[in-house]
Amino acid sequence: MSLVERDKKVIWHPYTQMKNAQMPIPIVRGEGVYLFDEDGKKYIDAVSSWWVNIHGHAHPHIAEKVSAQLTTLEHVIFAGFTHEPAVLLAERLLPLLPGKQEKIFYTDNGSTAVEVALKMCLQYWNNSGNLHKKKVLAFKDAYHGDTFGAMSVSGRSIFTNPFNDLLFDVEFIDLPNEKNIVSLKSQISNLSSQLACFIFEPLILGAGGMQMYAAKYLDQLLKTCIDNNVLTIADEVMTGFGRTGTYFACEQLINHPDIFCLSKGLTGGTMPLGVTSCNQKIFEAFLSDDKLKTLYHGHSFTANPISCVASLASLDILLAAETLANIKRVEEQHKQFFNQIKNHPKVRNIRQTGTIIALEWETGNDTSYLSGLRDQLYNYFLTRGIILRPLGNIIYILPPYIISNDDLTYIYQTIQQALEEI
Repeated sequence: MSLVERDKKVIWHPYTQMKNAQMPIPIVRGEGVYLFDEDGKKYIDAVSSWWVNIHGHAHPHIAEKVSAQLTTLEHVIFAGFTHEPAVLLAERLLPLLPGKQEKIFYTDNGSTAVEVALKMCLQYWNNSGNLHKKKVLAFKDAYHGDTFGAMSVSGRSIFTNPFNDLLFDVEFIDLPNEKNIVSLKSQISNLSSQLACFIFEPLILGAGGMQMYAAKYLDQLLKTCIDNNVLTIADEVMTGFGRTGTYFACEQLINHPDIFCLSKGLTGGTMPLGVTSCNQKIFEAFLSDDKLKTLYHGHSFTANPISCVASLASLDILLAAETLANIKRVEEQHKQFFNQIKNHPKVRNIRQTGTIIALEWETGNDTSYLSGLRDQLYNYFLTRGIILRPLGNIIYILPPYIISNDDLTYIYQTIQQALEEI
């Protein structure tokens, strides 16, 4: 049997209605921004394989470091033990994060990083003796993951519908703008006695439609939270490690969160790893002779040495001057495309932050995630050797930083062709 036939017999794919799903494409090799299928066809990975592959596939520096670690220490329980890669990664990450982050807690992925952040905030108030602050504030169209805590603080959608009755209550607000910022700040102040924390995706809501908003309004919300003793969590799982033009989106803020959630680009897309960092105030609330004030959370693969080494290698590449130049280059290419296409009659809206550009296709009233246009666009680009994964009627480009100007131009031109033909 072919790889696709074998897959069909044994695999259940994510976000896929398996009854009528088209056959998956069997990928056998990756190199730079390209993926190759078993027939030798080349695809440009324009979405960085679900936003994780920031440096390109099979990067030799990451591969070399991971290979060496495999022959030294592959894993050790992280309760009662430690190892050099975990300590070194924390030592290197903390100074890069905005504000005064002091401690790193390791998990497995973005969803679990969010779970830990929520538990830190809720237990912070419990440990402090304030049993009234139990409510979480979040954006209406947020997406923070697929575990139950992460779903609870995500906007209600087709992703959460079967579980809505089981999710804990959350106070949802609109994205801030010039018109609503005063009322949002007032809402936070009025609810502050109940609010444990505010969780947010800074500057860009990813799976919620690549919605973008100004740093100055987020800054005002954070300042209001600080003034009203509400903890804050920055979910930088997608925006971290250069995506917004700075290493972290929160670098563009004056006020900084108590907690960061990181994953995706953390390992350069090599393997799973999640990080939840916190400031000293959060950490100290768990220091006690009372063992009931312990953060009872952990994973079998917490701080896996191989994942930590992959992250260290990815940081080596990220912090190189060449990578920063590439980030700025991709940003500039996106800006030029933005100006070329912004007045097209089929473009309802186009927006760009850093290396991410998104355009909303004019489809009348059908803008849902399940829009028939989505599959049509997805297949249109696949046949032309480009991997894009539309969110309903929204197309976005979120490429590895090493992508060439020629490949970007080809993607832009193919989008322009699609606008004329579909």
